[in-house]
Amino acid sequence: MTPSSIKPFLSIVIPAHNESLRLPATLTELAAFIKRQNFLTEILVVENASTDGTYEQAVDLCKNIPHASVVQEPIKGKGQAVKHGMLAAHGEYCLIFDADLAMPVKEIPKFIPPALTGFDIAIASREAKGAHRYEEPLYRHLVGRAFNFLVRVLTLPGLQDTQCGYKCFRSQVIEAIFNRQTMSGWAFDVELLVIAQQLGYSIKEIPIEWHYGAHSRVRMLNDAPRMLRDLFIIRAKVHRGEYK
Repeated sequence: MTPSSIKPFLSIVIPAHNESLRLPATLTELAAFIKRQNFLTEILVVENASTDGTYEQAVDLCKNIPHASVVQEPIKGKGQAVKHGMLAAHGEYCLIFDADLAMPVKEIPKFIPPALTGFDIAIASREAKGAHRYEEPLYRHLVGRAFNFLVRVLTLPGLQDTQCGYKCFRSQVIEAIFNRQTMSGWAFDVELLVIAQQLGYSIKEIPIEWHYGAHSRVRMLNDAPRMLRDLFIIRAKVHRGEYK
């Protein structure tokens, strides 16, 4: 872990459940990116209830990357892993970064100063003007847009893409948001952004280059009923004032 006396400018938090096939390429790309920057970056891999040797592999890979480390979150769920990692990170800006490299590392500077200022949370968007999607099946795109329509109607009007897995938070807002997080499933992204809005934090959508992966973990049709249920739970929590 990066010593607390040396505060990183950027923390990159990677939730990792059974990512032994994708993690080596991701960490290699990130290590090369970090070497090109003039600011200190830490990498925090959050191994999450894996059964394929992800933890041992991540530990071995991080030995060769400065300021990179691995922690374990035994409770399965991406939201739980993200929460653990973000609360453990030290950076002035903390970026959730999926292990699938769907967003190339060259996009990272868009989420931090000097390219971006005056924000609390910056979220990657595949729908904002200037974004580009590559190789995404039409059915996947349509299902995703249908879910986002429900997100906008029920919880987050105005945000075009809440589910892309790359989000950057200023360190000053992390504890307030993540200590209120209750969900660990696929709707955890929505809950985080709802909490942020309830607390009055600013959210900016950043157009990115995004590449669809054939091995995506998201199964929209299978997960849709649970995600819809979670949206109504979030909406009810808002009405009860629980997030404030």
